[in-house]
Amino acid sequence: MTRIASAPGKIVLAGEYAVLWNAPAICMAVNRRAVAAVSGSEDGECHLRTPGFTGADRFRILDAVTRGVRPPYDIELDTSAFMSDGRKTGIGSSAALTVALVAALEDRSDVYAAAMEAHSRLQQGAGSGIDIAASAHGGLLEYRMPKRTVTRLEWPAGLAFRVVWTGVPASTEARLSMLAGQPSRPSRSALLLGASHIAEAWRSGDVEQILAEYVGYIGVLRQFSVDHGLGIFDAGHDQLTDAAMVDGLVYKPAGAGGGDVGMLFGRDEADLDAFLERRSDLVRGVLPCALDESGVRMEAR
Repeated sequence: MTRIASAPGKIVLAGEYAVLWNAPAICMAVNRRAVAAVSGSEDGECHLRTPGFTGADRFRILDAVTRGVRPPYDIELDTSAFMSDGRKTGIGSSAALTVALVAALEDRSDVYAAAMEAHSRLQQGAGSGIDIAASAHGGLLEYRMPKRTVTRLEWPAGLAFRVVWTGVPASTEARLSMLAGQPSRPSRSALLLGASHIAEAWRSGDVEQILAEYVGYIGVLRQFSVDHGLGIFDAGHDQLTDAAMVDGLVYKPAGAGGGDVGMLFGRDEADLDAFLERRSDLVRGVLPCALDESGVRMEAR
C-alpha cells in the first residue's frame, strides 16, 4: 500500500514582515506541488528519497513531522517542481512538503494544525506560518496571526500577473534572524498600516484600488528594508520595481525578498509580456505559475 499526498507552494503578495506583528497578509497558492509518497519498508527500516534536494537537511522535514522518530517506511519527498535551473525558487517548498508529508503519513483530517506544529519545530518557532496556511488551504487567502486565521478571497477579475524569477536563491530564515531583536522604528508602524490598506484593497476585488495601494505599500516596504538592513529589494528587485512604475505596472519582491521571485501586476496580459521582453536584461526568467485553488490532497491511499 502506498499513500501519496501533494500540496501547493505559495507566493506572499502583501503583508510580508508585517504579518509577524499581527497585520493581515495576502498570499496565493500556486500550482507547483510538493509530493510525499509513503509505503511499507521491506526491511522495517526508514528509507528516504528526496528528488529536488540533497544533503543532511533532507532529513529535517521528516524529523520535524515525526518528532525525530523515523518510521519504518519507504518515503519519497519530491520538490523538483520548485526548482529552476537547478536552484530553489523560494515559493514555499519546505512548507508544502511538510503539509504533504503530514497528510501522507497520518491520513488525518486536521492536517493544517499538525503541519503548523511541525513547521514551527522545523523553523524553531520563527516565521508566521502563512506558507503552511497556503499549502493546506490553497487559493487566494488573507492570513492573520496570532490565531493563524485564514479567509478565502476571490482573484480579482482583470488583474494579470507574472511570477518573475531573479535567479538568486534567498533565505527567509536569515532575514528573520536579522530582524529579530531590532528595535521598533517608524517604518514598522508605516508597514503595518500599509499592510492593512493593501489587504482591504484585495478584499474589495477592485483592480484599480489594488494597483494604486501597491504604490504606497512598496514605498514603506522599501523604507522598512533600509531601516532594518534586510536587502529586500536586492538581486534586481529594485531595478524592476522602478522600471515597472515607469511603464504603469506594479512589481514587488514576493515574501522576504533579497532574491527568489517577484510579482509583476497589471491590467493586461500583453502589457506584462511586452514589459518583460523590453526588460529582459533585468529578468532571469518567468516561472509558469497559476493560482491553485486546491490545497493539500490525497492522490492515492
